[in-house]
Amino acid sequence: MTKKVLLFLGAPGAGKGTLAQRCCSLLDYEQVSTGNLCREHVAQSTEIGKKIDLALKSGRLIDDGLITAMVLQWFANYSEKQHIILDGYPRTVMQAEAFHHFVEQAQTIKPTVIHLTVDEQTVVNRLGMRLICSKSGCQAVYSFAATSGTATPMCQKCAAPLVRRPDDEAVAIKKRLKLYRAHETALLDCYRRFSYEITALDASSAPEDIFTALRVKLDALV
Repeated sequence: MTKKVLLFLGAPGAGKGTLAQRCCSLLDYEQVSTGNLCREHVAQSTEIGKKIDLALKSGRLIDDGLITAMVLQWFANYSEKQHIILDGYPRTVMQAEAFHHFVEQAQTIKPTVIHLTVDEQTVVNRLGMRLICSKSGCQAVYSFAATSGTATPMCQKCAAPLVRRPDDEAVAIKKRLKLYRAHETALLDCYRRFSYEITALDASSAPEDIFTALRVKLDALV
């Protein structure tokens, strides 16, 4: 049976994680976050985790091949649902090409690109108000505005403390956006070359409106 795989493409703060959570809870999708996978591998000291940990401690970027190996291992060992969201992967053209090679070999995966578009100021405003669950296996996202008045905000899912990531500061956000923009156009060109369906969504509206728009798009793709 063919697996429907959504490739979420969007800038940091575009709402990929929030949208993925809604898809998982309401549409029976399974989310694969490369950030969460990296943290899990490091915590469990797997062979992949040891290499990731070494790269991070050495101040190096994690190799494209290592990220791809981690994602494909997940598909081989843990993927049971027919609807999957890839969040944070592919991030580069090299990763996209490696994943496409896997898709061609598997012949049971139908990728669809969900391109979330949003302006820079909206991203800065959103990330400036973002809190993340500190538990590596959870990483649920919250808005600071929704937790105001709480001395120590806690995750509603696992009761772990919520924290602010250093890269959600304004200067760091703009650096992340610059890096993302450098890859976005090349990735879209890549997906067009692979003849993947590309669905654009305006991610500047409220999360529930973005989710509703996605459901309409997905229904049209069936």
